[in-house]
Amino acid sequence: MPIETTRFDILDHLKTPEDRVAYLEAAFEDGDAALITHALGDVARSVGMSAVAREAGVTREALYKALSETGDPKLSTLLGVMKALGLKFSVAPVDDAA
Repeated sequence: MPIETTRFDILDHLKTPEDRVAYLEAAFEDGDAALITHALGDVARSVGMSAVAREAGVTREALYKALSETGDPKLSTLLGVMKALGLKFSVAPVDDAA
């Protein structure tokens, strides 16, 4: 009997601000720049890429490119996206015990 699978779409799991924050926190904890960029793209798509781009002060096309798999967004773009998502960066010391 074959196993039935369904397609996983992260956007189905990013419905609330709390879901989005938890997802981004996990990406930032990992520390991989590509993963963080990808996660920001997922969250921006869950909110609406056009609205996020407008709030971030960039074109929708530029935002898609910056948050793409090959994108390398500038700090100003990241700050704009975070602000558009109603989020902010914070700084904390690295836990040496971990």
